[in-house]
Parts: sequence; C-alpha cells; structure tokens
Amino acid sequence: MSFVVNCSMLLTDVPVLRRAQAARDAGFDAVEFWWPFADAVPGDAEVDAFVRAVSDAGVRLTALNFAGGDMAAGERGLLSDPGRRHEFRDNADVVFGIADRLGTRALNALYGNRLDGLEAGEQDEVAAENLAHIGGMAERLDAVILIEPLSGVDGYPLRTAADVLAVIDRVGTTRLRLLADLYHLSVNGDDIDAVIDAHVGIIGHVQIADTPGRGAPGTGSLDIGGYLQRLAGRGYPGNVSLEYRADGPDPFGWLPRSRRGGPWQIPLK
Repeated sequence: MSFVVNCSMLLTDVPVLRRAQAARDAGFDAVEFWWPFADAVPGDAEVDAFVRAVSDAGVRLTALNFAGGDMAAGERGLLSDPGRRHEFRDNADVVFGIADRLGTRALNALYGNRLDGLEAGEQDEVAAENLAHIGGMAERLDAVILIEPLSGVDGYPLRTAADVLAVIDRVGTTRLRLLADLYHLSVNGDDIDAVIDAHVGIIGHVQIADTPGRGAPGTGSLDIGGYLQRLAGRGYPGNVSLEYRADGPDPFGWLPRSRRGGPWQIPLK
C-alpha cells in the first residue's frame, strides 16, 4: 500500500511527460494519471513517450483513467454515451496496452454525464455493455475497473457509493470496484464510516483531499487520518492517492519526506 501522486491534479506546473520524474524527485514511488493525451486514441509515438517517461522515472503507474472526453468543457467520461461506443472501446484497447506494459492494475472509467434527448435507461444500458466489455479485458490482465462517484458536475449521475454499487450489481462482472474518493463522498453527503464498514471489500482504490476546498490534508475539516485508520483496520489492501489542489510552493509539505515512499502510514502526522 502506497501513497500515490495524482499527476493530473498535482505537479501541473511541470509538463506531463516530466511529472512522473517530479513525483519521484519529491520522494514518491507511485503515480496515477487521468487520461494524459489530447485524443482518445493517440498515436503510437505519444503512447511510447508516456510509457518511457514513467519507466525512466522508476515509479509505478498504479492507476490510469480511460479517456474522459473534454474535461475542461465539463464532460466526465464516455462510458454511457451511445454515440461514442466505438471511441470508448478503441480507447480501451490503448488503456489496456499501457496497463500491460507498465503493470497497472487499476483503471478508472468515468461514467459520463446525462445527455439531453436520451433516456437515462438507454445510457445505463450502454454503460453496462461497455463495463462488461472492459471487465472481460480486465479479467485477462488481472486488473480491476474503478467506478467513481463525483461531486460538482450536475449532469453526472453517480453521486454516492450506493449509486456505484447499483451499477456494479447491474453489470455483474467481478472486476468492478468502487473508487472511494473521500472528498467527493463527503461533499455529496455520504457517511464515509458507514461506507467503509459495509463495503471495504468492494473498494478498489482510495483518493483523498480535504473539504471544503479540495486542498491538501489538514487544510479543512475532513478526518482523513481517521478514515484511513478505519480502512486499514478493516483490511483495505490498496493504495491511497493524493488528488487535491496544491496551495503553496511545496504541494507535499504536509507529509514528511520519510513517509512518502513505500507503504502509507497512519496517523498521517
């Protein structure tokens, strides 16, 4: 179990291909990325450059997002869009290719916003078909597919852990897991202690940021250390990603350097 630097939220003052090395220089040995390319299906040279940058930095890529669409414009995933089924599946081929090369075993599929003019049930059916498809791919790679509740995006239908669990139940594949982003769960009103107690076995990944503000741990009121203690006590075996908005010259100043690499420790301070 390691602290993982989300290199799409942090280190954004550094070019994408240098962020893995920047995380390594800061004392971490594991990173994750949202989709790091402009296109859902980038060219081979772009993919090779990304894989090489992570490998050369000597860090593990523990998680990677599928393409999320135009995130800056508010899109949050392709999974449930009937008009982008082929784009999503072509993207999945690239994602699993990267995962195979770098040993990545957690892949995050954002569900997608509700679309005007389409019935929610139609979108949910497409999402289920796509999840079954990538679930089969994950089975062959011994990977898991993460599904994430989000806050702050009105059109995104998965808000709570229960929303994600309903999707997992609908699809039925054993490769689906809840991505427990403690910030999003808190903002959306979930009882995080209850989620951990009831569903720790289905949690495939954890991300942390404080609330309000989505800043580093200690900048708000969220009991992040307590939640991590609870997760550990109930046998959570996975990683903990630092996915917060940096404030100040050292985005990791709250975490002593001696505690950045290797297994994550609790309490945090």
